[in-house]
Amino acid sequence: MPCGQLTLELRRNPERLARLATRRLRTTTIELQPPATHPERERLQPIRLQVIKAEEENPPPGVEPVRWLLLTTLEVTGFEDVVQCLRWYSYRWLIERYHYVLKSGCRLEQLQLETADRIHRALATYTIVAWRLLWMTYLALTHPDTPGDTVLETHEWQALYCTIHQTPSPPEVPPNLRTCVRWIAQLGGFLARNRDGEPGVKTLWQGLRRLHDIAQTWLLLSPKTTSGVKSHYVKKDVTNA
Repeated sequence: MPCGQLTLELRRNPERLARLATRRLRTTTIELQPPATHPERERLQPIRLQVIKAEEENPPPGVEPVRWLLLTTLEVTGFEDVVQCLRWYSYRWLIERYHYVLKSGCRLEQLQLETADRIHRALATYTIVAWRLLWMTYLALTHPDTPGDTVLETHEWQALYCTIHQTPSPPEVPPNLRTCVRWIAQLGGFLARNRDGEPGVKTLWQGLRRLHDIAQTWLLLSPKTTSGVKSHYVKKDVTNA
C-alpha cells in the first residue's frame, strides 16, 4: 500500500558518490507461519511483521535505483512510523563502524580476559573510547574545518601541535579537526603521504594512546595550560556524534 515519498541522503561508498535519493514508500502486513517440519509447530504462534519497501524513483542516468525492503516487528500505522524505521535503518553504517572500532580499532578481543567481571569492566571503558574515536573520525570527515578543541582538550591539542612540529610554543588558535586527526594518526604510525588517503581507526587508536601520555607530560611541564583545560569532547555539541 503506497504511503508517501521520502528523500534521504545516500552516503558515499566505493560503488557510488554521495547524493540525495527520493523513494516511493509502500507498506503491508504479513504473518510468518511456524515451520511445517518443526516438532512443536502446534504450540508456536505466527509472527506478525510489517513490510516496508522504499524504492528510488528517477535515479540519475546510468545509476541503478536504490531499493530497500525492510521487515520489522515494530508497529507501523502511518507515514511517520515508516519514516522512523527507515531513518533507523539508515544509521546502520554508523552502528557497524562503532562495533568495528570497538573490535578492530581498540582490539578488545586481544585482551583475552578470563572472567565476566573483567570483561564488563573493560567494556565500560572501551565503549567510551570507541565512541570518542568514532566521533572524532566521523566529525573530521563530515566537518573537517571544525576547531580541534571541539574534541581535544586545551593541553591535548597544544601537546599534539608541539610534538608534531618539534617546538615548545603552541599557537593561540587550535588547528582544524581534520589536521589534528591526521597528526594523531601520525603518532600511531600513519605516514600521511599523498596516496595514503585518510587514516584508519587502528592508527588513530594507537595515536590516541601516545597522545594521552604526551599530554599528561605537557601538563606537568606547562602548568599554565591547566586553567584552560575544558572537556570539550563531553560538553560541546554531542549531537554531532
